[in-house]
Amino acid sequence: MSVQVTLVAAARSSDLFDERFDEDRPLDRIGWHEIQLVAHSLVPLAAADLRYCSPTPRSRATGDALGYAPMAQPALRDCDMGRWRGFTFAEVAAREPAAVDAWLADPRAAPHGGEPLLAFISRVGGWLDTRPAQDIMAIVAVAEPAVVRAAVVYALNAPPRTYWYLDVRPLSTVTLTGAPGRWNLRLDAGAP
Repeated sequence: MSVQVTLVAAARSSDLFDERFDEDRPLDRIGWHEIQLVAHSLVPLAAADLRYCSPTPRSRATGDALGYAPMAQPALRDCDMGRWRGFTFAEVAAREPAAVDAWLADPRAAPHGGEPLLAFISRVGGWLDTRPAQDIMAIVAVAEPAVVRAAVVYALNAPPRTYWYLDVRPLSTVTLTGAPGRWNLRLDAGAP
């Protein structure tokens, strides 16, 4: 018994340099344009047995635009960034450099008052491990790039610091196949 989970990173809702922690902005003009450019390769994923998304406006809109009609999953929400929510990394680093250093160095640290990285990775991994495992059941989930990164770290049983070295581009995909505690990773072509 195994399951195939394809994670699709949500289209963008802001310029890369204006991305904010735990943001919930809707898709921007560029995000909609990027969906149109890659839809032909992502629309077939709508045939999945189950279709999910992070509970953010951009994840929902990405899934809807691709014809997935996804069901929001609270476990796929972005990392709770506490008082840093809504700020850019640069803004937080300028105001709280020591706190940012602690957060980047220790996966158990939560100087922002939100969710530690280790808890975030475990939450996303817990969602993966509770997917129904039948003979190659196909699941697609549109999620925030941070959620995709956490899923990859969990699936590979990689050290939490690996999270910081993964770059997940909007509308890129990754497929995990397996069962709880035993996942294989397949990297797929991403958006231009």
